[in-house]
Order: sequence, then structure tokens, then C-alpha cells
Amino acid sequence: MAEIDAGDLLPNERVMDAVADGEITQLTRGAGTRYADEGDTFVVDGDSFTVVEIEERKLGDMTDGDAEREGSPSLSAYKSRMKRAHPGGFEWDDDADVLTYRFEPAE
Repeated sequence: MAEIDAGDLLPNERVMDAVADGEITQLTRGAGTRYADEGDTFVVDGDSFTVVEIEERKLGDMTDGDAEREGSPSLSAYKSRMKRAHPGGFEWDDDADVLTYRFEPAE
């Protein structure tokens, strides 16, 4: 367990603001890089958060519930957001390996 820089896990200021507001409670990233470990903490706007779970999965395993925890109203909206956020030609690949980081306010 370590304190990590929020910017190592959270890709931009918009996501950091949404985490601080409680709108985002998990983040899914490509499995090529591990950005945190379970038990790691990070600080956003003076509030501490703890990574409580990291799940190895396939991108195609994501559900509407996952999308909502990532700040989108549905999986369809999440897919569209990912395409906009990655203008270099992001393609949704159900078989892509990803890591889902779940976090909550630290006690």
C-alpha cells in the first residue's frame, strides 16, 4: 500500500473532478500498465481515496452498471465517450484485456 499521485491513475482534470464529486467510483484502463495496487491511496481536491479492488477482465465484460460507475449513463454512452476521448482511432474490442480500478473515499 502506497500513496500514489492521482494523475497516475486518473487521466485528466475532468475525471479528477468527477471522482471528487462522487460521479466516478471506478476507472477501466488498458492492461498494459498497472496504475495502482489494491490498498493504494490518492488525493483529489484534498480528499483521500482508497483503491479497494482491481479486476482483470475483458472490455466486453463491461455492463451498464460499470458504465454508470465510470460516469456514463449507459454502456452505449460510455463507448461513445471512449471514442471521443481517444481521437487517435480507439476501437472497442470486446476481447481487449483491461484492468478495472474501484475506489472509494478513505476512512
